[in-house]
Amino acid sequence: MLAELYIKDFAIITELRLEFQAGFNVLTGETGAGKSIIIDAMDLLLGGRADNTFIRAGTNAARVEGVFTLQGPTQALLAPLLEEEGLDDPDDASVITIGRELRASGRNINRVNGRTVNLNILRQVGQVLIDIHGQSEHLSLLNMKAHLGLVDRYAGVLEKRQTFAATVKQLSKVRKNLKTLLEGERNAAQKADLLSFQVDEISAAQLVEGEDLELQAERTRLANSERLASLAEEVIQLGSEGSASEGDMQPSAIDLLGGIVNALARLTKVDDSQTTAHEQALALFDQLNDLLRDVQDYRDEIEFNPMRLHEVEERLQLIDTLKRKYGDTIEDVIAHGEDAKLQLDQITHADAHIEKLQAQETDLLTKLGKQGVVLTKARQTAGATLSQGVMQELQDLRMDRAQFAVDVRQVDDPKGAILPDGRRVAFDATGIDRVEFLVAPNPGEGLKPMAKIASGGETARLMLSLKGVLTQVDDTETLIFDEIDQGIGGRIGSTVGEKLWRLARSHQVLCITHLPQMAGYGDVHFKVEKHVVDDRTSTTVRPLSEDERVHEIAQMLGTDSLATQTSAKEILNMVAALRAA
Repeated sequence: MLAELYIKDFAIITELRLEFQAGFNVLTGETGAGKSIIIDAMDLLLGGRADNTFIRAGTNAARVEGVFTLQGPTQALLAPLLEEEGLDDPDDASVITIGRELRASGRNINRVNGRTVNLNILRQVGQVLIDIHGQSEHLSLLNMKAHLGLVDRYAGVLEKRQTFAATVKQLSKVRKNLKTLLEGERNAAQKADLLSFQVDEISAAQLVEGEDLELQAERTRLANSERLASLAEEVIQLGSEGSASEGDMQPSAIDLLGGIVNALARLTKVDDSQTTAHEQALALFDQLNDLLRDVQDYRDEIEFNPMRLHEVEERLQLIDTLKRKYGDTIEDVIAHGEDAKLQLDQITHADAHIEKLQAQETDLLTKLGKQGVVLTKARQTAGATLSQGVMQELQDLRMDRAQFAVDVRQVDDPKGAILPDGRRVAFDATGIDRVEFLVAPNPGEGLKPMAKIASGGETARLMLSLKGVLTQVDDTETLIFDEIDQGIGGRIGSTVGEKLWRLARSHQVLCITHLPQMAGYGDVHFKVEKHVVDDRTSTTVRPLSEDERVHEIAQMLGTDSLATQTSAKEILNMVAALRAA
């Protein structure tokens, strides 16, 4: 509910801070005192049209802020949006503050919980918090999109609607896959040829993961076979045959190491402390022999084979070509080939896949038709009951000749849901129905959409009737009624006042009125006054005490006299008796 409203430098309001209460809040005052300006400020706060003429003369900016306390349903509705936009208050989720500032420079600033937001976010939040009924644009019940949700909550079919939406989601997936196949079918032959070529090319190569590295190493050996053989021979000669230096033969490494082994053997016979040294030398001798044999084997295996080198070069060239086409590595090329096989299989069997998906599409459309009919019947039943309730409310409000109806209809669509009788109708996630509230305020006019009703007074009373019937399913906590008493007298005013008071048992209601009979039902009564100070006009608002209410209602009855004060007390006593009953 709206706990506090702060207005600064807005039109003729210098600064105003109002603390509203739960229940029925009434605002009264003479014509021109500024009551409509308060509604304009609230409309601006909720994202209404910004106009720099609202800025008080001589100031640079106008500011409006509202503090709201949230109950369970409203808090649940707002929580996802606030969390998604990073606007939630982890310290206190039961309070939300929204604000709007108009600057003479033309810049507008919107805030939610102290954070700057765009106008769309402000409007989304505001629509959950308040409905303004009267001349304002914030008439949610005049928005056709809101009618379906209200009827569904009234009918108690939200779970069935979720089931319908889940089926729509299944259908969307099937249609997406079907569209992909059908679009691909147009170029299927050309694509199949390409895929077939790729599969054959990659398969024919018979690639093995890692073979390119092995081939590169083999190519290096083949290309350098003569040099490798020469170096290996040099190692063997130095190790086992010795070398010639200046005409003299130098002993080989194996001969020198053998001499060391023999010398250590003789040394050990004299001093056995050198046994370990002898064993180490003997081990080195054996290792050198092993090394030389390995090098000899390596030399013997080296071949100068230009034909094999040519084969390796061609294989590496083939692998490089495939890499350029299909991937950076052999693994990528193999994976591309597998994917091409899969795509080729899908194209080859596309007709079967398409036929299967088309059958699934028909089944789901038939399922949607059956589910949609269930929703339609529930909506029609709820619409009839709702219409009767609203008609009764309108009779109480002296619109006994007005007509109200809930129009539930379908729109033909050759690609739509399939009804049991074979008819094809349009659908979305909410069902197959277009739901709209229709009214005929006067006899002979015929039922028309609510949005086309021109009279502010009639619209407000229609809103009140609907709110009275829909009160159990309407989650908007704060309802504001402006000019609801337009064109009605004292007797009907008392009836309207009672209905607003009863509506305020489940909602916070704010009402601006000129009728004393309506004002008498207020749980809290505010008086709007206009003052002139230093040649500047300014509006103030203050709550009235019980005695002050008597004088205010007497003034509303004509003049503040003993007779009108008596009438005012009678009105208040009547309301007190009704409350006590």
